[in-house]
Amino acid sequence: MSQDRYQNNNVTFGKKSVKKTVLLALGANLSSFFGPPDVTICLAMKKMAKAGLADISISRLFTTPAYPAGSGPDYVNAAVSCTSQLSPIEILAAMQEIETHFGRERGQRWGARSLDIDLLAVGADILPDEMTFRHWLEMPQPDQMKTVPADLILPHPRMHERGFVLAPLAEVAPNWRHPVLGKTVTEMQGDLPADALRAIKPIASPDCRAK
Repeated sequence: MSQDRYQNNNVTFGKKSVKKTVLLALGANLSSFFGPPDVTICLAMKKMAKAGLADISISRLFTTPAYPAGSGPDYVNAAVSCTSQLSPIEILAAMQEIETHFGRERGQRWGARSLDIDLLAVGADILPDEMTFRHWLEMPQPDQMKTVPADLILPHPRMHERGFVLAPLAEVAPNWRHPVLGKTVTEMQGDLPADALRAIKPIASPDCRAK
């Protein structure tokens, strides 16, 4: 689900902007050097405070079947809501540095991984523009699986379809409203069929929210 490394000419590095809400989704289904997926995700969340993110609110951990079905072990998923004055590209680069720290190797699209951090949204930004966003929003799934965008696409064009994103996200940003679809996270979650949420279960421990 990750949006890989981009050269986005619409975003400038190093220029501080107004503080905006940042939404992130985390997932892992392979162990890292630091431990199993739940441990890796908790440790990754703790590194975010040193990556230019503030006011960090984190969800519980959830276990979810791998997507696409049969593509690997079950995932551990979580979500983060925070704020930042960094540009979207700077946030993406910082999250990719955290992924690399925890052993992420970029290979098969939508393949198993030790850590995946997806930048879901930065405020109400639509990047690189609404026409390009809608192109990716409406892309058929077979094309999604083999095509990588040249630019960072925000909001993440698949976030509204995925229970493993929306279930954790609803705990930390239920009222965030999609700037194109016009729906809140809670409303997008409510639009999903029951089958899309039935297999998503919270994990009792560890609790990454514990101080």
